[in-house]
Amino acid sequence: MSYDRHLERWTVHHRAGWLNPVFEALSWMGSQGLVWLAIAAALAIWWRRPWLFLQVALADFVGQLISYGLKQWISRVRPPEVYPSPRPLVRVPHDGSFPSGHATSSFACATILSIYAPRAAPAFFLLAAAIAWSRVYAGVHYPLDVLGGAVLGVLVAIALRWLAVGPRRSRRAKPAG
Repeated sequence: MSYDRHLERWTVHHRAGWLNPVFEALSWMGSQGLVWLAIAAALAIWWRRPWLFLQVALADFVGQLISYGLKQWISRVRPPEVYPSPRPLVRVPHDGSFPSGHATSSFACATILSIYAPRAAPAFFLLAAAIAWSRVYAGVHYPLDVLGGAVLGVLVAIALRWLAVGPRRSRRAKPAG
């Protein structure tokens, strides 16, 4: 945990002023998975696959729900409650710090989108990582919060995908007779 706090402190004390609006915007875009829902809606319309939007929306919802539940259970104190300066760049949520909901939602949605658009996977995961790191840069999460959220998000997406596809594949794989 010591390295976690040191990395968070180093990050917020070495902010580059010109990057502040970039990370504030990334943090805002990641709120409630809005950017992911917009990407999914655009792709669903373009590809004429409305179920794509539904899968991304479900991944966002389930990720947010599990993340919120874990925050309540773990109730890790956020950096601004421990260190009064420098001030956070964004509004500080009132729930716990671990895991990051932005990271959970972003990685869950990026994983689902990457299944359907594998060539765009690096861009999806780069955006997810930027949104997740924006929460550390803004001063409202520790690095382990976003790492935990990223892992949780990928697990949520894999579980949802397995629930959607797994049982059908297993029925087909059974030998006849």
